[in-house]
Amino acid sequence: MTGLERLHSAIEAAPPGPGTIAAFDLDGTLISGYSASVVYRDRLRRLDISVGELLRTTGAAIDTQFRGADVGALMDIGVRALGGRTVEELNDWGRRLFKQEIAAMIYPEARGLLAAHRRAGHTIVMATSATPFQAKYVAEDLDIEDVLCTEPEVVDGMLTGELSSPALWGPAKANALAGYAEKMGADLKNAFAYSNGVEDVFMLEAVGRPVALNPDRGLARIALRNHWPSVSLRRPQRGATPISTIRTATAMGALAATAALGASAGIVTGNRQLGANLVGTYGPDISLSLLGIDVEIDGEHNVWDHRPAVFMFNHQSSLDMLVLGTVIKRDVTGVAKKEAASDPRFMPVGALLDVAYIDRTDTTKAKAALQPAVDKLKNGVSIVIAPEGTRSPTPRLGPFKKGGFHLAIQAGVPIVPVVIHNAGERMWRNSLVAHPGPVYVSVLDPISTEGWETKDLDAHVEEVRAQFEAALLAGHR
Repeated sequence: MTGLERLHSAIEAAPPGPGTIAAFDLDGTLISGYSASVVYRDRLRRLDISVGELLRTTGAAIDTQFRGADVGALMDIGVRALGGRTVEELNDWGRRLFKQEIAAMIYPEARGLLAAHRRAGHTIVMATSATPFQAKYVAEDLDIEDVLCTEPEVVDGMLTGELSSPALWGPAKANALAGYAEKMGADLKNAFAYSNGVEDVFMLEAVGRPVALNPDRGLARIALRNHWPSVSLRRPQRGATPISTIRTATAMGALAATAALGASAGIVTGNRQLGANLVGTYGPDISLSLLGIDVEIDGEHNVWDHRPAVFMFNHQSSLDMLVLGTVIKRDVTGVAKKEAASDPRFMPVGALLDVAYIDRTDTTKAKAALQPAVDKLKNGVSIVIAPEGTRSPTPRLGPFKKGGFHLAIQAGVPIVPVVIHNAGERMWRNSLVAHPGPVYVSVLDPISTEGWETKDLDAHVEEVRAQFEAALLAGHR
């Protein structure tokens, strides 16, 4: 049994219910790296840091890293620099940085730990020295409702440049957690606390179930001495390596070559669908093999039992198209946003499959563009569509749009949910390079649209979305 498996067993064995708290640090614990580094890099790129602030920050960082000083001086410098900015401005900034960078830093296996605590009914809280603007969007994505963090002082919606209380670091974080437990009526003797750094020893010592999660060397030594569980999660794959870059380029080249052969076959035979089926049957499998990605499908019979159908999938990665090709293979086309028509990764397949491109800025054009897709369904060709409309930065589902549901109702075909669990781990939303490993897919039972009426569509959309959420929460089998 691995350390992570033992940790899951410990969660299952702990007292169930909200009286058991699970407190998670943010930087280095839930995310690989530090949100403050993302903030400073962004400010440097935008020339938003003065030389004086840069020198003061460097000096404070050296004191913290090598002389054991607490993070208070660093936080004071950073918060002073934000004085005069509005909460709205900083919320927009934090949201942008989360989507662009921080989302890709979340440890994939941390989601499993959080899910285990939720199954046990535990109270989950984030305890971090970061500001709300760094922490809140990670917490929101991970469904952590309560956040204990370093709070800047705000007057009339604007930061004053001061802290409203000491930075949540060291003993201050432990005290904040103790206060939170008292408010919740929970006993810290039953609580879990997760952290990666020695600065959180005070918090770890305050609970009955401390866990060194992704520990640095100092905390790893302390955990060993105190017999605390010590677990290192698998790091998210973000950067491009020479090998992954070559493999991705080779795979995309193979897909383009397959698309060209399929198009040629369609022209020679006068049967465009034949060419598309050749590509769908062989192209994705060849490309994924070259990438070192193996697609494992649960419920594969649901792909074939009720065709034609509207296949709906959750969209997180550019890899999704290849995964769907491997799953669905033939007699399928799709709809996509107009911008995808100029995406070189999508253009060859889009042209071959006769994809309907939708201009979402014009409702009239969008409805007209859907009619060919309805005709395809009535002629036996399935449709694949992402109800979220665009890639999300994490596995968390976005709102579902209604276009695919209208298609299914108009054509009188079922909806088949295709839940892609982890394609974002293999190829993140903003990445051009894929990494080897398994991708897990669950094909759920077909959902009949017989008797559905437009007036009830909102409820049906939420029912389908709930099935996606339940499958993602349950994970792959």
